[in-house]
Amino acid sequence: MAWRTVKYATDAQNGFVNGSLDKTTTVDRTFKAYVLENRYLKVTLVPEFGGRILSIIYKPTNHEELYRADVGVPYGIRAGNFYYDWMMVYGGIFPTFPDAEHGKTWLKPWNFDVVTRSDSEVTASMSLQDDFAYSAPPRKFRAGSTGIQATYYVTLKADRAALDARVVLKNPKNQPIPYEYWTCTTLAPGSDPQDPRTTGGAEIIAPIAAYTTPDWSKNLSAGDESAGAGRYRFEQLRYFRNWPTMGIAYAAPDMGGANFWGVINHDNEEGIFRIADNTVTRGLKMWTWGFPTVASETDPRRDPTEARPYVELWAGVSDQFFHSAEFPAQGEVSVPETYAPTIGLHHVTHANRNILVNLAADHARADLEFFSLAPAAPLRVTLRRGDAILLDDTVTADPKNGNRIAAAMPADGSAEPVRLTITTADGRALITAETPIR
Repeated sequence: MAWRTVKYATDAQNGFVNGSLDKTTTVDRTFKAYVLENRYLKVTLVPEFGGRILSIIYKPTNHEELYRADVGVPYGIRAGNFYYDWMMVYGGIFPTFPDAEHGKTWLKPWNFDVVTRSDSEVTASMSLQDDFAYSAPPRKFRAGSTGIQATYYVTLKADRAALDARVVLKNPKNQPIPYEYWTCTTLAPGSDPQDPRTTGGAEIIAPIAAYTTPDWSKNLSAGDESAGAGRYRFEQLRYFRNWPTMGIAYAAPDMGGANFWGVINHDNEEGIFRIADNTVTRGLKMWTWGFPTVASETDPRRDPTEARPYVELWAGVSDQFFHSAEFPAQGEVSVPETYAPTIGLHHVTHANRNILVNLAADHARADLEFFSLAPAAPLRVTLRRGDAILLDDTVTADPKNGNRIAAAMPADGSAEPVRLTITTADGRALITAETPIR
């Protein structure tokens, strides 16, 4: 995998060499990449640069779901914001630990192994131990090493239109350790694989009511009403077009156990969602460089800059950067994740590792959109309101367009919620959901 960056130099500890940055010159860096592929997904892993999932291409549309920088540009040099006192975006999905703001390992080579290889699945692992330290981190970062061991398992199953992953962290010490863990995702669903980016039609879909910002990002909240106590209603900022500048927003106070979030590109109704137990990763950090990057975007090879159009969503074991969690002595933390492309969904109201659903109803009809993560399997879809059956039918999942169903309501004026059940053909429940009458 060749990746072009502007010319720069680092020392043996990954510290930036003063005066080495030359934006007029670009160089190619080459990494060994590994590709996992089935009939629905083509997934590229790059262990050598941060243990990352660099690309997820959804093959029925041949579109990229993740952002990838065409030209890497170091930034934040000597600003005190990052562990090595500088940063450079490559993109994709990658683990960050044991510190805030991209942690210590985003540029480190991770060990790679193939755990399982069969006709039904491939599982690969990328692993690293925090047994190293930078001698000159900014003051707000921890000195020394924690010893935490991290393994990132990535699984692609046959006939599954989703990628399953699991981060396993271990504390080998006999005492608790303060730490942070975040999964960083850079999202650009429905993109040209040769030029992935977030478009003006992007919406952050997250089941949160309000958000907070650091003081320096207060301008992000200008379009939203106050929700009290320093919080703002998550209404306008969910749309990428409403981000005036770069900045950070945090779900407030957390996501209440909701198990999904992601981005839908409404320009073609393609999305990418992370489905996980967010009682474990209770923090959601949202970041972009701001919507003006869309209008001002230039050819990165002629005008390399770090500020590009993508949406960065983070899942953390703590609520905000620089708020540590405590890792118990000899403890283990496991974070299972599923990354699911979607087609044809305008919104997501319910999700699990089988199906993503957008369900709404008024007194005239119930509207259902869904996307199955096992599209080859026949489904049984049932909609009920009280004792009335609105729909009960066999449905074939559509991997290219998603599925949309409308069912008329009985004219009885009932306010009972609409209940959805989707099962396999033999009756095994895949997802259940309900929605009130609007």
